[in-house]
Amino acid sequence: MSGVHKASKERFPGRAWAILWFGVLCLLGSGTAAAQTAQNARPNDALHQLNDAVEALVRKVSPSVVQIMVTGYGSREENSSGETSVIVGRQRAIGSGVIVDPDGYIVTNAHVLTGAVKIEVIVPPASGAFTDPNRTYDARIVGVTREIDLAVIKIEEHNLPAISIRKPARARQGEMVLAFGSPEGLRNTVTMGVVSAVARQPDPDSPLVYVQTDTPINPGNSGGPLVNADGELVGIDTFILSTSGGNQGLGFAIPAGVVAFAYPQLLKYGHIHQPEIGALVQTITPELAAGLRLQKDFGIIVSDVVPGGPADKAGLRIQDIILSVDGTVTDSLPLFTQSLYLHQSGEMAKLSVLRGSNQMDLQVPLVDRPHEADGLVDQADPTKNLVGPLGILGIELNLDLSRSLPDLRIPTGVIVAAKTLGASGEIPLQTGDVIHGFNGTTITKLDELRGALMRLKPGDAVALLVERYGQLIYVSFSL
Repeated sequence: MSGVHKASKERFPGRAWAILWFGVLCLLGSGTAAAQTAQNARPNDALHQLNDAVEALVRKVSPSVVQIMVTGYGSREENSSGETSVIVGRQRAIGSGVIVDPDGYIVTNAHVLTGAVKIEVIVPPASGAFTDPNRTYDARIVGVTREIDLAVIKIEEHNLPAISIRKPARARQGEMVLAFGSPEGLRNTVTMGVVSAVARQPDPDSPLVYVQTDTPINPGNSGGPLVNADGELVGIDTFILSTSGGNQGLGFAIPAGVVAFAYPQLLKYGHIHQPEIGALVQTITPELAAGLRLQKDFGIIVSDVVPGGPADKAGLRIQDIILSVDGTVTDSLPLFTQSLYLHQSGEMAKLSVLRGSNQMDLQVPLVDRPHEADGLVDQADPTKNLVGPLGILGIELNLDLSRSLPDLRIPTGVIVAAKTLGASGEIPLQTGDVIHGFNGTTITKLDELRGALMRLKPGDAVALLVERYGQLIYVSFSL
């Protein structure tokens, strides 16, 4: 064997080896150049244009899509020896979200945050390169509305890539859309499809309508964005209809217009003020149409007008049939509600109505429907109810106040009436939170809460037992 090696060296001295490797490199280089030439010579047909456009769109949107990991406690049923028992244990859920403000504000679904004790957000690298590391942040809840299943959370970071929702895009049936998220926990996943319907009402008992899409959506996509070919937000992926638990081409997203309506209110109040016109409408049935001798046997009819309210002052009358809002036909209760959601308080809605056989247009102003938490601040004294270290105005629950809060589980404690300036740090409390415990001690009085805070030393940890949206969670921080 040694002879063979020696012979080899004699036949291929050092210079010859260099020439050989040079030749190999030249061949490889010529192959690469040939491939590039072939690629450049490739016809610029529509299919390749589409491919390039989708790639560019994914690179544009992906850095704004985050994965949300929620840790909390929940109950599950366990069947042992024929007996069913409820076990409370630590649970973890995964969802998605979209950055809508460079300063770290993220929109997701409210149900993603159910029972949250700790929220972690994984942000992809801004460069989009898979070799760059993801970044993980703790997040706090800014606002939640379970009525339309939206929430806003915040991470402490700035200059993040964001998708604007100031000018929401209207979905068009048949247009191409892409869904981004973390289906089954698989981060940075994108799927493509079309808008199947722009205003679908899956639940006949709910006034909410959704954008329907055949884009593959699976568990874990909840809260992620559905975008159009321009990278504009069309909706927030929310749920699927499935018999198997996986995608069957029936995905639903909250329309971008509803997101744009809810977002500023969630920032300001922590909840939403539903717009209203001071009138009650209901669906026209054939029997109702026959009994009232209406011109139409379908659509929506005004059954009540609040005296002195916006609709009354604008001239709306009982038995008016509403044909459209702002030029959009609204022949069902969900579409009418959806049209109102696209307005802010103080804006005017143009209602086209049928009164008898006459059609007329009315300009009706919208006002905010009072929220149960809004009246709390009127009951609080800025001095007597101030809890300075927490930066809140707190009110002790009494019997009357407890009855006015129907979802309350424990009728005692201190409810957060408002947040104020002056807290020693960012305290993750929200208006409407009820404080029931402080570091393992039950709290029912304001003085008990203030006394517990006074006994703390700088840097001591605080764990508050808080009731929020009918659930008990721990809110922890350090002063």
